[in-house]
This record gives sequence, C-alpha cells and structure tokens, in this order.
Amino acid sequence: MSMPKEPNSVKLIISLITGDKGILKAVLKELEDKFGSIDFLSGSIKFNHTDYYTDEMGDNLFRKLISFEKLIKPETLSDIKLFTNSIENEHLAEGGKRIVNIDPGYISLEKLVLATGKNFAHRIYLRNGIYADLTLVYKNGDFQPLEWTFPDYAGADMRVLLKGIRARYVHQLQQEELTGD
Repeated sequence: MSMPKEPNSVKLIISLITGDKGILKAVLKELEDKFGSIDFLSGSIKFNHTDYYTDEMGDNLFRKLISFEKLIKPETLSDIKLFTNSIENEHLAEGGKRIVNIDPGYISLEKLVLATGKNFAHRIYLRNGIYADLTLVYKNGDFQPLEWTFPDYAGADMRVLLKGIRARYVHQLQQEELTGD
C-alpha cells in the first residue's frame, strides 16, 4: 500500500515570450514582487519553433527563461498561472492582443511541468481551468522529451538551461536538508 506523503518543494520557472523588449522590465518587476528574487535569467532566445504567436504578437519573438530563489509547493501552480494570466491581461496591445506570453511551470527532481489553460490527453486538470502539462522527464542525467513535448522545450539548448536550473534546485534541497528548513 502506498502511504501519502507531502512532496518536496519545487523550483518555479517562468518562460516569457515577447517581441517587445520594453515590456520586460515591468513584467520582471511584477514577477519579483510576487515570487521573490530571480536567481536565473537567460539571455534572449530566438523563438522560431512555431508561428503560433505571430498573428497575436508579431514577428521577431524571443524568450527569456527565469527561475526564482524561493521554492514553491507544486499545488500552487494553478494559482501562479492565474496570476501570470492577469499580468498578460494588464499589458494588452490595442485590439486586445497580447504583448507578452507568460508560461509558469516547475522543476522537480523527476520532471518539468508547465501550466496551461488548454486540455489535452496527457494534461492533468488542477483547478480553476488550469492543467498541468508533463513536458520533460529527468532520467539518465538529462531531461528527456516526450512525444508531446513542444519542439522548443525538446531542443538541446533549452534542456541545457533547464538542467542548470535543476542543478541549482538540487543544491537548494541539499541546503534545506542540512539546515532542517
């Protein structure tokens, strides 16, 4: 029989996709105000794996990947997604089009999970219209894509960044264990 046990805290990550460099400072400030200090901010990563956002946000899109110092409980992911949706809605262009796409998720020892408002066969409903997308699994010392993993997350460059964030997370868990926090 399995015995219920509280999961480890997890590492909050957020992907920002935009073509407007000017919006980043404001969005990063809102995210830091809510989630605390950022401990990783990637350089600008060209976003060219799909044209899904082109009609809404234009061409020349780029991504910034960020993570936060403070670990979170995995069950807070749906609330975090609702908060990031509200930031997107605060920064709409004329005609109600988004200027920035904000996708939160988390890294645990075993996986990368992203939050989404879209259901699909491999997504698990959380609450308030939000689903958890198992995006990558960690095994054999690396993140492994799944058949449904988006091409940008399946790419080697993204997985290297995520592996670095995971290493930071592992260190944090070790520190918590040493200090008893």
